[in-house]
Amino acid sequence: MVTITGYVLRQNKEGKSFVALEISGDIEMIQSSSSGRFYMTAKRCSIPSTFTEETAKHLIGKTMPGHIDRVQTEPYEYTVKETGEVITLVHTYAYVPEERPHHSIAMASEALLGA
Repeated sequence: MVTITGYVLRQNKEGKSFVALEISGDIEMIQSSSSGRFYMTAKRCSIPSTFTEETAKHLIGKTMPGHIDRVQTEPYEYTVKETGEVITLVHTYAYVPEERPHHSIAMASEALLGA
């Protein structure tokens, strides 16, 4: 499950504003590669939406099926907000919806006809 934790206003390439929802995944235990100690974290990402700011406010705290995965990307620079340090990353995080079983018409017909 993922939880909607906030929203931000962004602009598309044409300069038009839109609302992006910020989401967080489940809590995970991660072991530090430098100290060996464990810490808790949650993967986060944002998703563009067609919602108004008012609707986005009401969605905070809602949960949705799915999870957040780490995805490889081309290298890009990222500024750490807390320190101002500029680092190069080669990954991002993306929402992955929960897969639902797909039923074909043939399977449904077989079930109804008892075949």
